[in-house]
Amino acid sequence: MFATSIAGSLPKPEWLAETQKLWPQWKAEGDALRQAKADATLLWIKAQEDAGLDIIGDGEQARQHFVHGFLEQVEGIDFDNKVKMGIRNNRYDAMVPQVVSALKLKGRVHAMEAQLLRAHTKKKIKFTLPGPMTIVDTVADRFYGEGVDGRIKMAMAFAELLNQEALALQADGVDIIQFDEPAFNVYMEEAADWGVKALERAALGLTCTTAVHICYGYGIQANVDWKNTLGHEWRQYEKIFPALTKSSIDQVSLECFHSHVPMDLIALLEGKDVMVGVIDVASDTIETPEEVADTIGKALKFVNKDRLFPCTNCGLAPMSREVALKKLEALAKGAALARERIAGVNLFFRQIALCVHASQQEWDLFTQPRQKR
Repeated sequence: MFATSIAGSLPKPEWLAETQKLWPQWKAEGDALRQAKADATLLWIKAQEDAGLDIIGDGEQARQHFVHGFLEQVEGIDFDNKVKMGIRNNRYDAMVPQVVSALKLKGRVHAMEAQLLRAHTKKKIKFTLPGPMTIVDTVADRFYGEGVDGRIKMAMAFAELLNQEALALQADGVDIIQFDEPAFNVYMEEAADWGVKALERAALGLTCTTAVHICYGYGIQANVDWKNTLGHEWRQYEKIFPALTKSSIDQVSLECFHSHVPMDLIALLEGKDVMVGVIDVASDTIETPEEVADTIGKALKFVNKDRLFPCTNCGLAPMSREVALKKLEALAKGAALARERIAGVNLFFRQIALCVHASQQEWDLFTQPRQKR
């Protein structure tokens, strides 16, 4: 009950890459870089276990960015001639690669990280991949054509490649494959129309647990500023959840703590596991176990305890390593406190039931007619 995990990314050590950046530059190359990526992955596997998390991830240590890390192994993408483009509906500008021809995987994408992860923990493991719609929103298209039709064709092409890698990750022993779709919260109508279909294509044939992560972005200033424009209630999920409820995806990850998302929207995900964001990634303030447990308690009004999985609101990549470590500990301690609270409530009601039963027995004895001597 309340198995904990991170949403995806963790900060990169300063000897691997620039720190507290969303697109950090590597500090090594060639074989030295590959070894440094593996070392950082091992470091965070151990750190997650030490913090007490139940489901372990690779922390995306081998990827410069959660989208571009996948795209680097795709033919048909030009990384040499990046262009400046507004992403997430022009929320902020980014230098993105261009799609210039038909897409094809060069080979395995994340074999090293997944196999390392499986070999070095006995716990369940989760691996993240970018979702098709979010990839489409993070590249410049020069091949599939303009307009919605072009976006759909490109999304389905990426979905096929994601599916190939996802099936291979499953064969590596991954227990949960999560597709990250922050674009769902931006293009809600398109997400409900064709975004979920592309997501299901990416997950086709998987027998492991499948998940989708939909948040309001990393804790960078552009995202913070955007959130400030969304008003008192953030109801974007309301337009997406019905389509996800009808989908074949097993789990849905959403942002909760310190957000303006009405908690009752969780009720729209009937029949799904819900990864509830209980850790704020836009603040360096460390949550207390009581705050984490309180958020879990609020979510329990709308989802069964066996379907609730506490996690972070989003990735922790832009944060400092020290802050991230403390937030992981808070996540685990808060979930433990929530379990204690549930156990205490259950014990209370069991004691009440026993008292009622004992009182009934005493009453029965009192009201029975006395036997003749």
